[in-house]
Amino acid sequence: MKYRKLGSTGLRVSVVGVGTWQFGGEWGKDFTQPEVDAMLDKAGELGINLIDTAECYGDHLSERFIGEYISRRRREDWVVATKFGHHFSGHLQREQLWSADDVLKQLDGSLKALKTEYIDLYQFHSGTDAQFDNDKLWSMLDRQKAAGKIRHLGVSISSSGSGRHQTEAAASVGAEAIQVVYNRLERGPEEELFPICAEQRLGVLARVPLASGYLSGKYKPDASFPEGDVRAGHDAQKRELMLREVERIAREEVPEGIDMAQWALAWCLTNPAVTTVIPGCKDIRQITANAEAAGLEMVPDTEA
Repeated sequence: MKYRKLGSTGLRVSVVGVGTWQFGGEWGKDFTQPEVDAMLDKAGELGINLIDTAECYGDHLSERFIGEYISRRRREDWVVATKFGHHFSGHLQREQLWSADDVLKQLDGSLKALKTEYIDLYQFHSGTDAQFDNDKLWSMLDRQKAAGKIRHLGVSISSSGSGRHQTEAAASVGAEAIQVVYNRLERGPEEELFPICAEQRLGVLARVPLASGYLSGKYKPDASFPEGDVRAGHDAQKRELMLREVERIAREEVPEGIDMAQWALAWCLTNPAVTTVIPGCKDIRQITANAEAAGLEMVPDTEA
């Protein structure tokens, strides 16, 4: 495993983390605590120390799985990132709650679910610019930092816009990291956001680095997904075009003998703006494969 400093936070995070939306049951599989324990044990064994979750991945369900796990391990071995603003109200349904009072309740709910006294990185979760520009919200969060409930603040950028303003304003609200969709198929942040992150010393967490699994190379253009899997709701025509592009990338860009999913993770990490990737995973095998991406020669070791 390789490690990088997350912007100005001082946190030393593994270049491959664990994304945990799937633990909330919206990716076609329900998890048990023993399954989660085994996956996180394997992640720790392989040097992964970053877990990214959110209060709305299930009704704090993902957080509860993680909390039960870390409560029986050394808390200091893990960097736990979670998010606020979207309360779970049903399968793939969210109620947005952005007032300072509501977010404080969410924070306390996350601390309880995670069975921890502090959150390493607490992230504004895919809100609009109007929801972001709320001085009362950030003043409340600053007080929670002073109280020790939060170590660092971050901003998880919506995939539907709002990126530039929130990235430019991140430092002014005390945020030290940006989470953004970035992968070989979705390269928008390179020109608009990453230069700002470099200027402000913002850490970058690249989410959806495998393009919802499409960059794994496992799916043909006519692929379909079962009910209950978030990908079943994706536009079929766009998915087909995306998977045809994946076939071209596999043929023309991925070196012979290299697993495509590992290549796709390593590809993100070759960009100097990216601190870490946070792919999802459904089993120990995927945890292992993801971790091995850090060892590919194309991934620079910034601590060397």
